[in-house]
Amino acid sequence: MLKNKPKQLSLYSILYNRIPKNHILKLINDAVDFGFINKLLEKSYCKYYGRPAKEPELMTRLLVLQYLYNLSDERVIEEASLNLAYMWFLGINPEEELPHPSLLAKFRTIRLKETTLDDIIQEVVRQCIEKGIIKGSSISIDATHTEANTVKKVPERIMKHLAKKIFKNMGEEIGTVPDQIDTNIPNYKEIEDHNIAKQTMKNYLEKTIENVESSVDLTVAPKTVEIIEEAKQILNSPKFIEQKGIRSLVDKDARVGCKSKTDSFFGYKVEFAMIPEERIITAVNVQDGAYVDGTDFKELYEKTKNCGVEIKEAYGDKAYFRKPILDFLKEEKVKAYIPVSESVYKLDDSKFSYNKDSDQWTCEMGNCTANKKKSKKKDRESYYYYFKKEDCKNCPKREECLYKGKVRKILEITVNTTAFYEYSKFTKLEGFLEKYKMRASHEWKNGEMKRFHGMDRARGYGLRSMGTQAKLTALVVNLKRIASILSSRSTCFIAIIEELWLLPKKVQIAG
Repeated sequence: MLKNKPKQLSLYSILYNRIPKNHILKLINDAVDFGFINKLLEKSYCKYYGRPAKEPELMTRLLVLQYLYNLSDERVIEEASLNLAYMWFLGINPEEELPHPSLLAKFRTIRLKETTLDDIIQEVVRQCIEKGIIKGSSISIDATHTEANTVKKVPERIMKHLAKKIFKNMGEEIGTVPDQIDTNIPNYKEIEDHNIAKQTMKNYLEKTIENVESSVDLTVAPKTVEIIEEAKQILNSPKFIEQKGIRSLVDKDARVGCKSKTDSFFGYKVEFAMIPEERIITAVNVQDGAYVDGTDFKELYEKTKNCGVEIKEAYGDKAYFRKPILDFLKEEKVKAYIPVSESVYKLDDSKFSYNKDSDQWTCEMGNCTANKKKSKKKDRESYYYYFKKEDCKNCPKREECLYKGKVRKILEITVNTTAFYEYSKFTKLEGFLEKYKMRASHEWKNGEMKRFHGMDRARGYGLRSMGTQAKLTALVVNLKRIASILSSRSTCFIAIIEELWLLPKKVQIAG
């Protein structure tokens, strides 16, 4: 139950005068009004019954302190009970008691939902736009990886743990494991061939489940039934044996993803949209490690628009060079600054140019294609453009251009190549390269979140926990950046005032 209590300062509140005016927490408090949080979370509390609850605004401010200074639940309460700046930011008197650390965990998991955190981030950005702190009209989107808070396991080990859990729950619920059930789990480490080891453990687990279901009354063992159903679901997944599915029973949502062709990680992908001019995050999306960058591009774009940002330019790396994304930005009348991906656009346009009016390709020697044919093989569609035999026969670069036995050049392109051609030309202009430097700020933000705010590793387990962590981290780096912008503007203003005040004296001395 929420209870609005009038705040009354105590005699000890005079100690807050010791806090400098340019302290980061004072700058944050002046820039952002957190009062909207109570109304936002009002429906998650009972209006008339239950014990009086701590204010959602107070709990949110505690989470801001926790993620701003990268502290644990216990440590943030301990620090807040000793630090005057923390107490002032929380809006409490120095002698008041703080909530128990366990309430922070309950508040995160029960009261705060991912949609609520999205609303908080958007409202903070909206307030800053209204106050003129944010003036940018661009959006930059990128994804970074976060390691899971556990190690990845091979399928054999997971199947071994599943078998152990079945036996353990049977012992607790039934009292004993029937003799007809083989409890001697094979030692997969003694099997040299990895594939044989996986198949051996799979056969053993399937046989164990079959024996348990046929020889035990599972109506009195609900936990055992739950583990058996979980084991069946895991075994039935085609990705599991191939080591592309679940890799931990502790964190079932984490997946293996690729950093590069030779380097992989086990955890989650955090994709976020940011205003590059002010480096303020507007939207966050969290998926498992196997997520493909750019899949949820439209969702992040729409969330950014909901903040009140008038988007005129969009930045992204090569992972975002896709026709659906480029077409969407074109429809929205947004200028795209995304470099060409060689894996998508393979044409060497230094040797071939395209005329969209005549639908012809011209080679570097000035020869044009005569006709074209469409080809479809399985899921791949392409066009074949044919050059004239006479032109190729007399061409001085015939030996360089044609394979042995070929009488003319046949140019094969994908269905999207002609659409990408004009854009490829645009990306080679100096203006594009200069503008694209703006995207570098996204990498700085990735580094800041990982190095100073614990985003390099998940704090908890599961997709929801990772989503909460990522969005709270985004919120605090936004608040920190807002404080930095206000501090720099204040310093600049003071410098101008000092210069104007000293100007008459300088003129007098010069005279």
